Amino acid sequence: MNSVMTAPPVFSQRYRALGVGMVAIIMLIAFEYLAVATAMPVVAQRLDGMALYGLAFNASLVASVMATLVGGRWSDARGPLVPLWTGLAGFGGGLLLAGTAQNMEVFVAGRFLQGLGGGLFSVALYVLIDRVYPAEMHPKVFSLLSAAWVVPSLVGPAITGVVVQHVGWRWVFLGVPMLAAPAAVFLWRGLADYRRTRTASAAVGLDLGDDSGAAIGDAPAAAATGTRKFAIKLVWGVVVATGATLMQYGSGSGVVPLLITGLAVLAVALPRLLPKGTLRVARGVPAVVALRGLAAGAFFAAEVFVPLVLTTGRGLSPTEAGLALTGGALFWSTGSWIQGRKPRDRRLILRTGTSLIATAILLAGLMVFPSVPVLVGFLGWCVGGLGMGLTYPTLSVLILKLSPPAEKGANSASLSIGESVYSVVAVAVTGAISTAAHRSVASYVVCFGLLALMAGAAAVSSGRFEHPRAAGTMEV
Repeated sequence: MNSVMTAPPVFSQRYRALGVGMVAIIMLIAFEYLAVATAMPVVAQRLDGMALYGLAFNASLVASVMATLVGGRWSDARGPLVPLWTGLAGFGGGLLLAGTAQNMEVFVAGRFLQGLGGGLFSVALYVLIDRVYPAEMHPKVFSLLSAAWVVPSLVGPAITGVVVQHVGWRWVFLGVPMLAAPAAVFLWRGLADYRRTRTASAAVGLDLGDDSGAAIGDAPAAAATGTRKFAIKLVWGVVVATGATLMQYGSGSGVVPLLITGLAVLAVALPRLLPKGTLRVARGVPAVVALRGLAAGAFFAAEVFVPLVLTTGRGLSPTEAGLALTGGALFWSTGSWIQGRKPRDRRLILRTGTSLIATAILLAGLMVFPSVPVLVGFLGWCVGGLGMGLTYPTLSVLILKLSPPAEKGANSASLSIGESVYSVVAVAVTGAISTAAHRSVASYVVCFGLLALMAGAAAVSSGRFEHPRAAGTMEV
């Protein structure tokens, strides 16, 4: 307890440059993530590429799954620094390629490179946080990174609309690398400070890796075995990305056999990428990965329906409907701040957070009935944001806490992959239901009900990250 009380603030002098650099880069990544959806219709029209519209989104997803696998192994084997900078360079290079594209094919290639870079960077950042910051600071650090999404969520779509309308869509992509340059300088400076004071910083857990090759399996036979296993896993990663893409296309086009095929592919391939026991929520790391997928998948899928119900069902303007999402983003930040304030019972935090998400989805679903005031849905979505703020960073802390040193990168990669794939499945299935029923009130009720059950399953399973027999045991 004493070490917790004396842990320095996130922006203390020792961590200031590194913290500023991380937050600034995450804000830019968040802005770009939110801006793409706003700018894409104009991009497709200007480049005469409506036929590749869906691929422009999916290219980033496919690349991200593969890069997340590579980044996890790379960070575990050699330390997080090289994959971190490689990912940042790839993300910026993809934006530049997309922003200068003269046809849709080149734009898609830029989106693919952007996804590769983002996947590498996100996993390496988890490992970097684990090796630079002491464990008692992890809740505050992840709370800070969650809060970095708030400002882009509030102003990102509006700024994107202004830029696209008055400056040109290309600057949505070209502007971010320019703004990322000073952020990268802060990040580099913060890491350089730690390199110079590595011996003095050993007490706070600094171990960035030296890229010397002393990594997984120094013996040739062990190295060959590890490489072969990773190659197989990477192939399964491509299969998972393909299944997710089939589900997205099948849902959007109304081709149910395509959606079912994609779901079958994921059912076979996904267990090969995630920790053993994830799909049955086995105790330890598998439960953490499953909880992230269930909670985030339910929330993000419901978030697709909230503005749709408000605009098509209740007659609100897009700006008015966006206020609900804004409220959710603000309360997400509040929840992150609460969980990062001081040590609390993580089981209680997760149970509370996931229960709030399930409640929020039910309240949002009530908006399909004209007799229910819209305010109920607005307040409900604020409750959901609060639940995500409590849940999301807590699971980020737990994946590092429960992972052995040599598996932190791989397990962080599993956390990201699980979140992405669970979200794709939830969005695709509910999207197909609402499309097949012509977005009727009954279909919305069914969709919100299924997503509430999904979040409820997370609430019921929220304590399974703990093992009843021995601390640090990974699974049953």
